[in-house]
Order: sequence, then C-alpha cells, then structure tokens
Amino acid sequence: MKELRINCQEFESLLSEYLDSQLDPVMQGLVAEHALQCPLCHGLLNEVRKNLDICKNLPSPQISLAKLEANILSSTMPEASMSCEEFERYLTDHLDGFLPAPLFHRWERHAILCNKCSDLPGLVVRSIGACYTYKNEELAVPDGLHEKILLSTIGTTQYRKSLKISLAELVFTIKNLSAQWTAQFAPVAMMLLFVIFVLMQTADGDLTKVYEKSIELADQTYRQGANVISNNMNENKKETINRSIDDVSGKEK
Repeated sequence: MKELRINCQEFESLLSEYLDSQLDPVMQGLVAEHALQCPLCHGLLNEVRKNLDICKNLPSPQISLAKLEANILSSTMPEASMSCEEFERYLTDHLDGFLPAPLFHRWERHAILCNKCSDLPGLVVRSIGACYTYKNEELAVPDGLHEKILLSTIGTTQYRKSLKISLAELVFTIKNLSAQWTAQFAPVAMMLLFVIFVLMQTADGDLTKVYEKSIELADQTYRQGANVISNNMNENKKETINRSIDDVSGKEK
C-alpha cells in the first residue's frame, strides 16, 4: 500500500483550510505530519498563526458619523449651510477660537462636506508654522555688509571714533564706576573734592600756596566758630544780668 504524503506546494495551498479545520481527517493529518517534518513549512505555519492572533486582537475601527450628519443637515436644512467665501472669512477666527457655537458647527460641517475647503485649515496652520520657523532662524551676516553701511553713511570704510563717541564712552565708564562705589568711599570722595577745591582757589597750583590756603581757610573757620560762641556767651550774660536786675527791683518793691 502506497504511503500518502504531500509536498510543500500542496501544504501552502491547504494551509488556510487546515487552520479553519475544513479538511477531512485524513488530509488534516497529512498536513500536520508535513508541518512536523518540514522546518520551512513549520515556520510558515507558526508565522501565519501569529499574524491571525494579532488580527483578532485589533480593536474595531470607530465609524465617524460626522460626514453622515453633515449630509443629512445639508439636505434637510439648507439654510444652515455655509458658502466657501464665508468659510474663508471665518477661518482666522476659528483658528483663534473666537467662533460662537452655532457658527462653529456650520463651519465644521462645511469643512467636512466641501473637498475644496477641507484641507485649507491645515495649509494655513502649516504656513504659519513655517513663517515662525523662518523668523526664528539666525541668518549669517553677508560678506561686505559692514563696509557697505559705512560707505553709505560716512562715505568711507575706514572707521574712526569721533570725539563725541569717545566722550560718551568715557562718561559711560565713569557712571559705571560711580555706580559701584559704596558708602565707605564717601570720605575719600569728600577729601578729593576738598583738595580739588583748594587747588582751584590757587592761581598756579603750587604746594606751598595750597598749604597756605588751607591754613587760611582753617583760621577763617576757627574765627567764625569763635565769634559764634562769643556772641552766644554775651547773650547769655546779658540775659543773666537782666534777670538779676529784675529780681532786685522786685524785692525793693
């Protein structure tokens, strides 16, 4: 009796029926026997079973009723539809989120039904993103730009600092230094100002004259202070004498 066997080509043709258990018992056993004997067909059988399990576990697609609802509303309520011109007019308001609810639903229905306007919001959003990207990119300075600017403004490419610019930089440096001074430098600043004031009072700025001038200023300061003190003392003496005279006259009475 001749032994029944199948080859690889027959195995591939009977594979789908074998997995669905639609073969007769004899042919079902032959296919299983060939799968155990042939490594290639055994791997093919495992791969097909794996793919079938993946397809069974896939979630069922959700059917959107938006287009169907829009078609029904456009057929039953044509006054609620929107033209393409109105759609484009309210496009920026829709992107900014400022459309009221009734107008928003009309706009959405038109975007679903109109093939011409359905891709327009996406194109506008991508264009805005491209503009932001272009503006934020740093571009290299073209060669010779500085020379062209100097030539058109001052007439030469040789840049020299003017006196005004130098003075402005000096003033800016002095302001920065003065801003960094604290209260502990105040006595030093007062001494420097006093020396400068004394030097300005002398004609030639000689140290001898400076010394003499300082002694003269000190003497004047002392005299003014002494005069103030003596005047105060004289006034106090006068008040004491007047009080004594008043007391004596009061007792005699």
